[in-house]
Amino acid sequence: MKKKTSAWLLLLAVAIMAAGCETGAQTGSKEPAGQVAQHEQQGSTSAQADGSGAGVHTPEQQTASDGSNTTSSTTSGTGGQASTDGHVAKVRMDNITALRLIDGQSGWIGGNGWIARTDAGPSGSVGSAWNVQYQGQGTVQQIFALNGHQAWAAMADSGSLLATRDGGKRWEAVGTVPKEGTAGFLHFVSSNEGFSGNQYTKDGGQSWSALPVPDHMVGQPYFHDRQNGWVVTQATDRSFQIVHTVNGGQKWTPVMSRTTEEPLNGAIIRSVERGNAWIELIGGTGMNQTSYSLWHTADSGQSWRAVVANATAGGGPAPGISQKDNQVSKNEGVAPGMLYAVNSNTALMGGYCAPCDKSNTIGWTNDGGKTWNNGKQSFDGYGSQQIGMANAKEGWAIFSDSEQAPVMYTTSDGGEHWTQSHVFDKPAASGH
Repeated sequence: MKKKTSAWLLLLAVAIMAAGCETGAQTGSKEPAGQVAQHEQQGSTSAQADGSGAGVHTPEQQTASDGSNTTSSTTSGTGGQASTDGHVAKVRMDNITALRLIDGQSGWIGGNGWIARTDAGPSGSVGSAWNVQYQGQGTVQQIFALNGHQAWAAMADSGSLLATRDGGKRWEAVGTVPKEGTAGFLHFVSSNEGFSGNQYTKDGGQSWSALPVPDHMVGQPYFHDRQNGWVVTQATDRSFQIVHTVNGGQKWTPVMSRTTEEPLNGAIIRSVERGNAWIELIGGTGMNQTSYSLWHTADSGQSWRAVVANATAGGGPAPGISQKDNQVSKNEGVAPGMLYAVNSNTALMGGYCAPCDKSNTIGWTNDGGKTWNNGKQSFDGYGSQQIGMANAKEGWAIFSDSEQAPVMYTTSDGGEHWTQSHVFDKPAASGH
């Protein structure tokens, strides 16, 4: 029970820090999400990025579905190709802290001091083999991919930002996300313009400036683009507001006000289209249970739909939902997992149950929140939960654990069915 309790607290912190969002890796005009990080790097630091933004050259360790590892012997140092280094340490993929899809068969993952990529092969299941493209200091907190060539990775704690323009063959240290934005969701709308919380860059992450935000914020603000943003505020313990800007934060307008029996303890916002937002409100926690609600608007906040309302005995009522209202759908589990917004109609959300033998579940909506579907499968893992979607149908989920190897699953029907595709490395502390 001690393991399950500590894991549940870690997962809750992860859910508040980050969650997933849509198909920007394919379109370049909308944004997907990122996720968390912990701990430090193991092994060699021979491929660390230096602070000048020089390229990082790292031998490509290939990890197959059977757990075997090889290191490529590419000798070309030009064009950002991996260089030969017989002393490079084997990367242990025992805790996946970030996930980003390019399409249904390709994507990146990150962990403690490494980034790896998988691509569709002539045979084998999706995600069956991974190429380690980067090794260095720090833990990868988020990865965002604009497409299959351009991507960014933010490191936990330091806010150091890496970038690639050649599909990951070469990763560069390009800048640092300011402290005010390190907990925000990193996303780019073009090669140069990006956001993290209220921090804004117009040079690909080299420099950042702050956009105006209101007082009494809960969680991180979210700017869909340079003009349109969302914030949850809480001036008193018994009420909260959702506010919206259409002029870059110069003016914030309340678009929803609600009373609540318990103060909010977090908010996660994702905006996949202008005027569209999915907002998760996190309430009280007790007895390994956390109350929360999920809201959606498609008309710039003029109307709101309560998508999910999870009241719990330990955490109290779902934020903004009356205890008498039992018409709102409930997600599985007793605490929130990761939120991933795909488009204005589709969003997925994990559930977590610390006392359960299989602690992870995934639910979804395909109609803007009018109906909520709870998946029939449940998954092992008392660590981080990663969910990523390439589109409304194709997606991946990875569940980590402090004692067991992380396991990756894929779906081709929007989350109704998940198939195991890869088992990563078992944590060293738990033995082999």
